[in-house]
Amino acid sequence: MAGKATPKKNLSTLKRVRQSVKRKLRNQAAKTKIKTYIGKLEAAISSKDAGSIDSALKEAVSVIDTAAKKGAIHKNTASRKISRISKKVSAKQNA
Repeated sequence: MAGKATPKKNLSTLKRVRQSVKRKLRNQAAKTKIKTYIGKLEAAISSKDAGSIDSALKEAVSVIDTAAKKGAIHKNTASRKISRISKKVSAKQNA
């Protein structure tokens, strides 16, 4: 009895796997960058330096918007994150 032939590799499936790995890494990097900038903003808030808070907020919003524009996160998620960090900043500045 002859051995079974190995199944033929589907090239489009292999390409899809390569693409999904690339996208996953790109999205993961964008999400990590968002967390980093939000952390920097929280550190600036705790230091109570108005200049650094404003610049950190501006950078964080920019990073979040870019990630949403590129599709790493959903636009509503981006809006929610921006709203939350803006709320924190305004609460600290008013207090």
